[in-house]
Amino acid sequence: MTVHVRRGGSDGPALVLLHGLGATGDVWHAAAGAWPGTWIAPDLPGHGRSAPLAEYTFDSLATALAPVVPADRPVVVLGHSLGGVIALALGADRYGPPVGAVCGLGIKIRWTAQELAKAAELADRPQKVFASRDEAAERALKVAGLWQLVPTDSALVDDALVETSDGWRLALDPAAYRVGAPDLAALIAASRAPVVLAAGERDPMCPPEHLFAAHAQGVVLPGLGHNAHVEKPDALVPLLTRLHAALLG
Repeated sequence: MTVHVRRGGSDGPALVLLHGLGATGDVWHAAAGAWPGTWIAPDLPGHGRSAPLAEYTFDSLATALAPVVPADRPVVVLGHSLGGVIALALGADRYGPPVGAVCGLGIKIRWTAQELAKAAELADRPQKVFASRDEAAERALKVAGLWQLVPTDSALVDDALVETSDGWRLALDPAAYRVGAPDLAALIAASRAPVVLAAGERDPMCPPEHLFAAHAQGVVLPGLGHNAHVEKPDALVPLLTRLHAALLG
């Protein structure tokens, strides 16, 4: 399948950056510059300019993204929210080249039956077409949790939208909502790479008490919410430093 990829940085160890549900790889641009090497930020399948999948599971997403993981250098995979779950899955080395360390940022750890039912409902909704780009951009930002963090006219929204003959719609394949809840304990246990979990102190999706219950060595980013990498990109520098050190052993 086709996975759209952005690349940057210099020669050196690779950082693969996986965004959350509804976003695109563009959200990592500001944070990626702190990495001492090359960085790779794909659009997840069914997002942005990447092709959709017939079925969305953590396994199918990890399988589709494994080919973007470099095989010629040490690699760290850092993912946000849904991307964080995929990062942990890639740590098991079952999908492609081995990775040296993985990090999940802002993973939603606890799900209620009502939340899963709502996600299933969203997966079955037909895509809405908006009359204007601004209306579609507002919806896209809300889906990605970026509303009021990113303006509707930002270039960060461009690849999250598709212009049609009738107006504008989200690039997001609604079926991606059907991915379900992760078994985080099993993913951590299966990872052959060191695992770091992190979240913003004010992240309603992953409050500190949930983070520490899942991973006693979790990292809390003071004062930040769910999209910490967009709110304050520099706040990820200590996290990237820690991941780079894990690569070096």
